[in-house]
Amino acid sequence: MASDKEPTVIKKYANRRLYHTGTSSYVTLEDLAGLVRNGEDFVVYDAKSGEDITRSVLAQIIFDEESKDGQNLLPIAFLRQLIRFYGDSMQALVPRYLEFSMDHLTKEQNQFREQMAKAFSGGAFGGGAMDALQAQTRANMAMFTEAFRMFNPFTAAAAGKAQEDASAASPAKGDDLGDLKRELSEMRDRLDKLARTK
Repeated sequence: MASDKEPTVIKKYANRRLYHTGTSSYVTLEDLAGLVRNGEDFVVYDAKSGEDITRSVLAQIIFDEESKDGQNLLPIAFLRQLIRFYGDSMQALVPRYLEFSMDHLTKEQNQFREQMAKAFSGGAFGGGAMDALQAQTRANMAMFTEAFRMFNPFTAAAAGKAQEDASAASPAKGDDLGDLKRELSEMRDRLDKLARTK
């Protein structure tokens, strides 16, 4: 969320405590996560050196969230690929690409939520759910290809070719579909267990 308001200043002290200068109180990483969810912008400075450490604090929040059961947003394959980009010639493109992708996802989230609600209505993980997921995946691939084209026309051609090659390779597509079906089945089992405990 863009805002004209100046970001809140958070100071991090040597004892690792975080001080919210707006409320004159100490806060936790969980409190900062709440600020992010509520759309409040903040910057974090090392109290001693004055260095901007916002990126590392946000990364720590993500790490903490990923450590919670059932809170995993970042697939292992994504994390591995992200690590591979460090030091690669594509490294400069990745931040802009991820920002573009997340911005697009944020704008489209309400439509996606409606599609998922319709697909999963009635508690069944049936064909409608699979159709919705596949449609969203196709839309995301088209958007990713367009993002690459915008930032680097040479990479776009390679990305488009890679997407065509992936579509042509039916065994890999089948594996992805099998993985998705397995994950949906596991989710259904978890929901059944939760329903039985109530």
